[in-house]
Amino acid sequence: MIDTVVVQPAATGLDEPSVAGVSWAAVAAGAVVSLALTLVLIAFGTGLGLSVVSPWSSSVSATTFKITTGIYLIVIAMISSSIGGYLAGRLRSRWIGVHSDEVYFRDTAHGFLAWAFATVLGAVLLASPATTVLSGATSGVAAGATASAAQAGPAEGYIDALLRPSTPSSDGNSADARGELSRIMASSLRTGELKPADRAYVHKVVAARTGLSEPDADKRVTEVINDAKAAADTARKAAMQLAFWLTASLLIGAFSASLAATEGGGLRDGTWKTRRTR
Repeated sequence: MIDTVVVQPAATGLDEPSVAGVSWAAVAAGAVVSLALTLVLIAFGTGLGLSVVSPWSSSVSATTFKITTGIYLIVIAMISSSIGGYLAGRLRSRWIGVHSDEVYFRDTAHGFLAWAFATVLGAVLLASPATTVLSGATSGVAAGATASAAQAGPAEGYIDALLRPSTPSSDGNSADARGELSRIMASSLRTGELKPADRAYVHKVVAARTGLSEPDADKRVTEVINDAKAAADTARKAAMQLAFWLTASLLIGAFSASLAATEGGGLRDGTWKTRRTR
């Protein structure tokens, strides 16, 4: 009896498909479409927001408006990222001889890359106008400022303390006094509290310009400082909440793009029904 021995050739890696693992054209197309849809939905949401919010009266509370805005950001991310990811998966090249699990991973990666490209491209496009606006605002402020304000620096607070009169003037239109009080208030908002010497001087200035008694002036100063702190704290909380909503929308957008790309790739290869039943 003669046994037949079949010798399998050693794997050389030459049978790897020559098609690239990433179809960058499909990724770029999905990213551009995703960014365009995001701009359209943002414009639509801005119109809706302006239609329900008025500077004089509004039927929507601030809390409701912030929550609605956050939810709308998530909806924008889901819609635009899903369509962009679907196109990235549907338009990519077909891989012949690649295992189905590897194809599934590559489709997911296509959706994620499309989302990442759209996010970076959107950040770049938004950064340019923002820089232009800030530059123009800075130029306008510099052109309209007075010479003394233009020369203000970190040492201005100490100079104010050196030249502070013992009896403030009662001139209510004094620009110098207003500027000095502005610097004192700005310092208090940075440190959280007025220095005893600054507080005593502010009381005198308020009493001299308003005709209030010392206790009433002290009460008014306390109320104004508390209101300024409350406004700054409200702005901080609003910025914090917006950052959390943006983070959530970005993460959900990445997941939606990756998931939609697997569907687009499956439909591209005709294997979507097979994937769903696995």
